This record gives sequence, structure tokens and C-alpha cells, in this order.
Amino acid sequence: MTNPRILFMGTPAFALPALRLLHGQRYPIAGVVTQPDRPKGRGLKEIASPVKILAQEFGLNVYQPEKVKDPSFMELLQQLHPDMITVAAFGQILPKSVIEYPRLGCLNIHPSLLPRYRGAAPINWQIINGEKKTGVTIMLMDEGMDSGDILLQEESQLDCEENFGELHDRLAKLGAALLIQTIDRVISGTASREKQETTGVTFAPRLTKETGKILWTSNASDIVNLIRGLSPLPAAYTFMDGLPLKIFSAVARHENVQQPPGTICAIEADSLSVATADGYVIVKDVQLAGKKRMPIADFLRGYHLKIGNSLS
Repeated sequence: MTNPRILFMGTPAFALPALRLLHGQRYPIAGVVTQPDRPKGRGLKEIASPVKILAQEFGLNVYQPEKVKDPSFMELLQQLHPDMITVAAFGQILPKSVIEYPRLGCLNIHPSLLPRYRGAAPINWQIINGEKKTGVTIMLMDEGMDSGDILLQEESQLDCEENFGELHDRLAKLGAALLIQTIDRVISGTASREKQETTGVTFAPRLTKETGKILWTSNASDIVNLIRGLSPLPAAYTFMDGLPLKIFSAVARHENVQQPPGTICAIEADSLSVATADGYVIVKDVQLAGKKRMPIADFLRGYHLKIGNSLS
């Protein structure tokens, strides 16, 4: 059987391990589809996506449609005539016409154990919700939101200290390896399709600014999970003297607490303890608005906080 032509669709850093691994296989890549360059930074200079940069390094043809729903993209698809499409965090919803075009299907890497955590931010929400296990699913896409048949799935433990950035990178690599296994099975005719269960479905909606606001009236562990789940980006935050203070790492300590939530209860050389509903959050790494990120020890040398001050 002739090796199938594969069209790769992806945009952010999460998709890079999959593109690297796919490029090293025997399957010809028909092209790479990624989001258009977007203006970023103070100068609003147009920046290429990580996938575009890597694809160009590999000498692959890159396509950047504004909308994959436009008829012009379907025309491009017919010209490229891929046998399979693989998707890794592309960033646009694919219409039915695109999903059904390749004869071997449209495969998607999703960083959760579907049907749990369907949606845009599964990695963040798994950590925020204090999950003990995680994983990656390769699914055959349909018109629903992450509701397609499961082709392959691998479970992994979620370490209690792992943050979003660390888990993101780990699941990206796991997803890339799992994608290659799935492609091999699809081509050899040994892939099995499993319908997703209708019970146990949960969702991982897009993050908002409010998602990251620390509520000190919460339990210490819940606050630390929020900090982990949003570190290093977009970062959980609180307010100190009216200024946003991002917190990147912290530890929960459960014990009886007398002070109101949000009160600074202890200041050590390398830690700052803040009262919560059931104990303390020991802050380790912060960034005040307009300043650089720094360990709490460096922060405390520049800002003379007092026990009894409050964060809100």
C-alpha cells in the first residue's frame, strides 16, 4: 500500500512535538495548515505561529487560511488531496466538509482522557480541579466538540506539584508518540474505534480573566491548584495595595487559622504565608504589575510587607 499523504493542522507550541515526529516518519506531508500571523507586543509586529516556524525549517509548504470554512480552503484541500488530516491545537473549528474529506479520516490529539475535559483548556482545568490522573486521547473527529470516536488513549499520573507548563510539555510529547501509533494502526487496518461514553462527560471552557482571580476564602489546596493550573501563563493573581500580583508557585499548609482570609500571617526570608479558609498558602514566586517575575525572597527585599497586611 502506498504511504498516505498527511495534512498537518496545528498552531501553538503544543503541536510541535507531533510535527517533529511526523516529519521523521515515512509518510509524506502534503502540507502544514496553521493560523495566520498575528500582531503581538507593543509594536504590534506580526508574529508567525510556532508551527509555521518549524514547518518552514523543515521545508514544508505552509498554508494560513483566515477561515477554514471559506470555499477557498476546500479548493486548497482538493488540490492537496490528503489521505489523512492530523490536528493538534489548530485553533479553528473544522466544518463537516473538511472533516469528511480525507479517506482515512481526520485525527485529533486531545490532552485529556475523553470524555472528560472536552473543550479549549483541558490541561489547565485538570490541574485546577485537583485531578490525580491525566492522559491523551487520539480521536476520529466529528462535528461535535471533542466528541468523536476514540482510536487510542493513554493514561498518566498527574503529579501534585506539576504545573500547567510542565504538564503541557509532557502531554504534547505523549500525544505526538500516540499519534504516530494511531496512524500506523489506521493504515494497517488494525485501529479500533470506541464510542465515547455519554455519562461522565465534563468540559474545560476557555479561560477568562476572572478564572485566575484568587479567592482567599477558598481552601488552601484549591488555591494552590489554581496557581499550578495557570502557571506560568496566564498566571493566577491577587491584589496588593491595589496592584495586580501574579503568583506562580505556592504550597498549601492545612491547620487552624485565626486570621481572616487574605491576611499575611507570616513573613520569612524565603516565604510569605497568607490565610485561607482552612489554613495557609505559602507563596514562593511572584510578579508585581510592571515588574519582573522573581522568587519571593527577592520580592520581600524590595517590598517591606507587614504581618496583618491583606491581599485581596
